[in-house]
Amino acid sequence: MSSARAVPAGGNVEDSRLEWKESWRDDHLKWVCAFANTQGGALIIGRNDAGQPVGVENARQLLVELPNKIRDLLGVVADVSLRTEGSVELLEIVTPAYPNPISYRGHYYQRSGSTLQELKGAALDRFLLGRYGRTWDGTPMPGVGVADLSPAALSRFRDLAARSGRVDAAVLGETDAGLLEKLKLVDGAYLKRAAVLLFHGDPLAFVTGAFVRLGFFRSESDLVYHDEIVGDLFAQVQQTLDFLFTKYLKAAVTYEDIVRVERFPVPRDAMREALLNAVVHRDYAVPAPMQIRVYDDRLVMVNPAVLPEGWTQVSLVAPHYSHPFNPDIANAFFRAGEVEAWGRGVQRIFDACRAEGTPAPRLRFESNGLWIEFPFAASYLQAMRGGSRDAATPVVTGEVTGEVTGEVTGEVTGEVTGEVRRLLEIMQGEMKRAALQAALRLRHEDHFREAYLRPALEGGFIEMTIPDKPRSSQQRYRITSAGRAVLRSVASRDALP
Repeated sequence: MSSARAVPAGGNVEDSRLEWKESWRDDHLKWVCAFANTQGGALIIGRNDAGQPVGVENARQLLVELPNKIRDLLGVVADVSLRTEGSVELLEIVTPAYPNPISYRGHYYQRSGSTLQELKGAALDRFLLGRYGRTWDGTPMPGVGVADLSPAALSRFRDLAARSGRVDAAVLGETDAGLLEKLKLVDGAYLKRAAVLLFHGDPLAFVTGAFVRLGFFRSESDLVYHDEIVGDLFAQVQQTLDFLFTKYLKAAVTYEDIVRVERFPVPRDAMREALLNAVVHRDYAVPAPMQIRVYDDRLVMVNPAVLPEGWTQVSLVAPHYSHPFNPDIANAFFRAGEVEAWGRGVQRIFDACRAEGTPAPRLRFESNGLWIEFPFAASYLQAMRGGSRDAATPVVTGEVTGEVTGEVTGEVTGEVTGEVRRLLEIMQGEMKRAALQAALRLRHEDHFREAYLRPALEGGFIEMTIPDKPRSSQQRYRITSAGRAVLRSVASRDALP
């Protein structure tokens, strides 16, 4: 076993692969266990806390006993050697890294820097799955079947995948069970956890923390209002974007000739990339949700994520290969055309901010996950000082659009937000509220009514077919002449060179 020796006995600084103890106690097998579960290392017996050699009185007896004790209690074959330093004898126990998990009396340990850490909870789950070549999202989940999944979620995936061209048409035409099989989301008779997160209508019923929490804060401790976004992962990304850009982020308004231009403090493309990266890389074994905090001067996203072994936050912003924490989830998002497979997600966030002239985001990795902060530009903050934000009232603004007024059409009186425009663009004849909401792929009825339906009605862009019975089960909505004028105005503006 001499080839396993990684650290010489003369080392005088403890680190991730070197530890010393003044005398032997069986409790020190924890350190042997930790070395076996990490990168291997050497435990030196006979040095005091200052690293000075003091020797081991019973070194030759331990030289005979320890190899058998380590083998019997840990299942590890370590190289135990007698070393002489000056006039004293030391014991060097060199342990190689083991591919299978090693426990000491039912507990698992790893080496982190020069410290010993016992693995528990989500960290232990990650460690054990990794040692057996599995990932959390690839683990079977009993108690849920294909029939329990959301037909709308599966249909939405088929539409996205058909548009991306990354899934054969024949595969998309298969049954739901066949599609899941081709996406490698089935393990024997069970669905994988990834399938539940991707396509179940309520994955929160199976995975604690599988949702997004949004909040607007005046200060670190002063929460003004908040929302929780639930549903399948594809819906969570879209709905979180909708909430952020209709309720939480206020646009700075400028005019280019007669066209109203709204610029948000965080580019939509950057926010989208950040959300996609978060759902693909987060550790769903951690019960805490993804959190997004919006302040007057910044947006902060905290995601329970785990970096690949040996990575730092510097590795994230440097060119790197794709290494998703949840490969099955990542594959589904890739097939849907939502993400790339080249490890460029973080770089795309920075590129989107650079293209819009907003400050570069700040990344930091802490024990509770990955933090990404989007500071708002000084020019945006200065523009917003002209009108203070009433933080007690959610701000409802839309995507970058023009404002259509009576001066343009002779009949429109309301302001056209991005949400109203999107509603007008999908309307076909007379449609029920549920059909409109489904066409917009919005999950929350209250959000749809407040951000889309009510502004369109109040602006005169749509009307009820039964205006005297607004709550009728037969109620439908249709576009008005004012709404058609908006669509003509938008079409003519988009056609300008």
